[in-house]
Amino acid sequence: MKVKRDTLLLLACLVWGAAGFNILRIGLSAYPAHRTAMNFLLSALVFALFQTFVFGRLVKKHTARISAYREEKHFFWKFFDAKSFAIMAAMMTLGIALRAGGLAPEGFIAVFYTGLGGSLLLAGLLFGRNYGKAALSRRAL
Repeated sequence: MKVKRDTLLLLACLVWGAAGFNILRIGLSAYPAHRTAMNFLLSALVFALFQTFVFGRLVKKHTARISAYREEKHFFWKFFDAKSFAIMAAMMTLGIALRAGGLAPEGFIAVFYTGLGGSLLLAGLLFGRNYGKAALSRRAL
């Protein structure tokens, strides 16, 4: 199934937003027993590191790639490249293994998942913003 180029940004928004919401939900549900100033700071640090070095860059890279497409219609899975799908699959596998295998304490899940989930959710929102900008600029033409 092919979709318009701008729709690829919307798909990225929905995928990363849903993933971020779910991971953030898991982290926040583990947080009540671990609410300390240090844990809040650590979650903020995790958020900042992922946003600065991973997801912020990912949003810019994929928005630029999608915007550079010359053709108007593309297969819906082209909202990411193969490397990004591999990263997503590895993150999901590791996250499920950590929780299901009891390999990470609940305090770690609370702190890390809250920061990671917040960063993923923001990436989804940024893709949504980029979709809105692209859609508005196309209408102005």
